[in-house]
Amino acid sequence: MENITLIGMPGAGKSTVGVVLAKTLGYSFLDVDLVIQERQGKLLQALLDSLGTEGFLDLEGETIRSLSPVKTVLSPGGSCVLRPAAMAHLKSLGKVVYLRLDYPALETRIHNLATRGIAFAPGQTLRDVYDQRAPLYEHYADLTVDVDGQTLEQTLANVRKALHN
Repeated sequence: MENITLIGMPGAGKSTVGVVLAKTLGYSFLDVDLVIQERQGKLLQALLDSLGTEGFLDLEGETIRSLSPVKTVLSPGGSCVLRPAAMAHLKSLGKVVYLRLDYPALETRIHNLATRGIAFAPGQTLRDVYDQRAPLYEHYADLTVDVDGQTLEQTLANVRKALHN
């Protein structure tokens, strides 16, 4: 099997599921947000504050396009779908799996909006971001796994089942 990219809203479990999925498959795990922070020497929120939303999205897209992993589970930021070239690159690397979380569940999982490093345009609410991105996740996904009300073990089993079907 090739690389696997997990996409979805912040709080959907991309990093948590990704780490465990990588372990169960014998793959490496790559959190793109951490790559950005490492390369830039700043936290995501500081980068968003200094670059602005569009500048950050460009940086995220460039970072994604610079990656050439092998047998890796990738967890990009939830905003990766806002840059088509970044998504084209991720799709060229392997399967893209959308961890779908409905909005009410998302609201219960995200509490630190001001410091979490989520790419919001000025004036956007979490609902606006969700409404903008959800159709893009659907568009780019090769597979979709619902994570509402699922434990980590259930989500992991559902992702593995989807990948092997």
